[in-house]
Order: sequence, then C-alpha cells, then structure tokens
Amino acid sequence: MKRILISALIAALPGAALADAKADEITRLRAQMQQLQQQMAALQKAVDAAAASQPSPAAAAAGDDANSELKERVANMELKVDKLNTAATDGPLAGLSITGYLDPTYVYNRAQNSAGFQFLNHQNSYAYSNSTFGDVYLDIKKTFGVGPTAPSAEITIMPNRGSGNTLLDGGSGNNIINTAVINFPLSDTWSVNAGLQNSFGGYEVQQSNQMVTLSHGLLYDFSDPGSYVGAGVAWSHDVWAWKFLLANEQYRTHANLANTGTNAANGNPQVKSNNTPTVTARVDYTWSSALDLGGSFNAGRQTLLTGSGCSGGFGYQCGATDPYSNYFFVEADASYTLGDVIYNAELDYGQQQKAAWNGGQAQWYGVSLLGHRKWMTDTLGKMGATLRYDYLNDSKNGGGGGGVALGSGGYDGVNGFGVDPACLASGATDCKGANRQALTADLLFFPTDQLTLKLEYRHDWASQAVFQRNDGSLKRSNDMLGAQAVYSF
Repeated sequence: MKRILISALIAALPGAALADAKADEITRLRAQMQQLQQQMAALQKAVDAAAASQPSPAAAAAGDDANSELKERVANMELKVDKLNTAATDGPLAGLSITGYLDPTYVYNRAQNSAGFQFLNHQNSYAYSNSTFGDVYLDIKKTFGVGPTAPSAEITIMPNRGSGNTLLDGGSGNNIINTAVINFPLSDTWSVNAGLQNSFGGYEVQQSNQMVTLSHGLLYDFSDPGSYVGAGVAWSHDVWAWKFLLANEQYRTHANLANTGTNAANGNPQVKSNNTPTVTARVDYTWSSALDLGGSFNAGRQTLLTGSGCSGGFGYQCGATDPYSNYFFVEADASYTLGDVIYNAELDYGQQQKAAWNGGQAQWYGVSLLGHRKWMTDTLGKMGATLRYDYLNDSKNGGGGGGVALGSGGYDGVNGFGVDPACLASGATDCKGANRQALTADLLFFPTDQLTLKLEYRHDWASQAVFQRNDGSLKRSNDMLGAQAVYSF
C-alpha cells in the first residue's frame, strides 16, 4: 500500500521525470514519506508494548486481591504504631526511665589488717574506705509530658551506702532513699524543685559509674556538705547556670527535733529544734565546650550534738548551754573534659563555731587535683588511668567541723583526723589537729559499654600519729588496695 501511495503521488506530477524542478520536489516528498514511515513504525512498537503489558482479566483480579490484602496489612500496622505512640506519650509508662548500676568492691585496709568484698553490707558508719561504693544504685525518673517544660519526679535508691543510710538524721541507717526530687520547669530557663538533694559542692559525683576512681577524695568525704531537704529554684541560659536552695541543716531530714531536755547522766544539752534554715547556692560558667568553672557556698546554723555525751556527732562542746553553731562553707572548682582527657581541680574553705575538739571554732581548707586519660590497646581494648592528690588542713583547735567527727579521745583512728594522743598525755592545752593528705592511683578497663573494672592503690598520711592499727598502735599513714566492677544498666 505504501508503494502504491508513493506511485500515485509520482503519477500525479506530469512530466516530472524530465524536469529538474520536478525531480527536486520528488526528492523532498520521498524524504517526508521516509520520515512518516519511521514515525508509524515507532507508534506500532508502542502499541505492541502496551498490549503486552496489559494483564488478562484473571491476572487483574488476582492483583486487585493482593493489593487489597497489602493495604489491609499496612492499615493494621499503622493502627499498632498509633497505639504505641499514644502509650509512649499518654500511657502509665510514658516518660518513665529506670537506670542504675551494681558495683561489688574488694578492699584491703592495711591499718585494720582486713580484706574482703564490700557489697550490700549494711553499715551506717562512713569512712573513706567504705563510702559510697559496694552498693546497688537505682534511678527512677518519671517525666510528665515532653519538651523542656515537662515536670518530673526522680528518686534514687542506695540501700546501704546512700544518704539515707549513712548521713541523714545523724546516720541512723535503715533508710534506702538516697535522693528524691520534684522538678517543675516554669520556662526554658527557670525551674523550681523540692525534696531530698545532694550537696552542690565540688567536682566529684556520688555515682560509681561516673567516677574515674574507686574511692572519693578527702574534700568530698570530709569537707563538702552532705545532703539537704528543702526547696529551691534553678536558672540556666547560654553559658551561665545557677541554682539556689533553702533547706534544713545538712544531714537532717526533719525541721523539728523533739528532745528539748538535758541528759541527766552527764548534764549535756540535747538537740533542740533548729529553726534557722540553711541557704546554699551554686553558679557555673561554661568557658568553652571543654571547660566548666563553678563555685558554691553554704551558710546556716548547725546542730552540734546528735546524742548524749561527747562520743558522737559533728562537733563537741560538752557542758555548753547552746547546742548550735554557725556554719559557713565556700568552694571553687573547675572541670576540663576533651575527648579521652579529664582534669579536675577544687579549692575548699569552711568554718564552724564551737565545733572543734576543744570547743573553739573549727576551720578547714583544702585542695584536690585529678587527672585522667583513656587510650586504646591491641590486646586489652580500651583502658584508662587516673591520678588524684588531696590535701585537707584541719589543725585549728584540735580539728573537727564539717564532715570530721572526733570521738571522746579526740581523734578518728579510721580516717586519720584529730589530736595526737601523745599531745593529750603530755598535758598540753594547745594540741593541734592532724592535717591530711592522700595520693590515689587507679587503672581502669572497659570490656563493654556497660562494664567498667577499676584497680586502685591509695596512700593516706597525716601530720600526726592518728591512724589506729588493729593492734592498737597509732601511725601516721595507711594504705588501701581496692578492686571494683561497675555494671551499668
């Protein structure tokens, strides 16, 4: 048909075979026809491809069934996701987190000539050799809503080594609560809080899984304030942050103490109601992404006697008529963290009226320096090493005040504070308290992200012979070896 059409077109041109003009026209027409043929061929291929891709009626029906089943499965999955999202934001478990750690510890104490595992041992006494390690730690936090202005309630539990067991109410024990805080943000920068809180002082933290040493430093254990029950406000913006707390005196969970009489056996005043609150605050300045500079203070009236006689409590003024003293503490600290390197420094100063061993003013000051570094090894994986030096001067009026508790003999033979008994035996009236130093070295291993192993050697020494050995002798120094496994979850 194509040839007939071309022939007809040529025949329609009379005399075309002999005229040059007509020959050019025929050439042009042939080119147009060739182009038309190519277009028709391409169109035919497109039609054939479309016909081949169209399914049969049976296949089309099966495809529709498969699509319907797929759409139903997608709809069910979307419904389940919606339910999970609703439960995550509005359900009873919404905003709930439970974290913590276990840190069984093995300690050898040279002075006491004792060694053994320390884990869940119920002890309400506090010493640098058995402070906040060897326990179970649980942090239970519930956030009500989402975003920076969502309020929260948080409780931490340490059954044997926490504030409730070793510090609160004079260390009476059997209180598993370590902290309990309600936090209510008012805006992105302001919030109010209330409850049982730890001290604002120093660079050290309480939790073993956040420490790069096994034991705490001298300033944490014996200089910095302990814990409070109260209410306060916090503010943070850009590089500045500060917080303020109005609370009961440190270590006490109640405002009123019932016993207002005197002890008939020795005539010493008993603890009365302390109506003067403690005021404490902290400020932090973020110098850079690595360096934080901070400081805190504490001021208030403290109770000196926590029991009858002069054998317990914080400060001793037997026979005095006033069981209270004014307390003031201030510190400055710095923390530098860059990659696997950490440097910490702290300076402390504190004073407390009538809290020294001889009934005068207690005064103490000290410094703590810490360096830590991590590195990777081919055989043992990631490792770390820490070196810390502590110095605490507590010599004035025989020592005492702050977290130093001196017994009736004038010294603490476990922690190495107080008056040298040889000075008392000489009849001197101006005996000085011991100044303390400690050098601590730790080697850390990190087998997994959850597990940390620590090995520690610690050497403590004093300016006087106040460390009591197990044979009753007094020495100027003591050594401690420890090993700890911290598993976080």
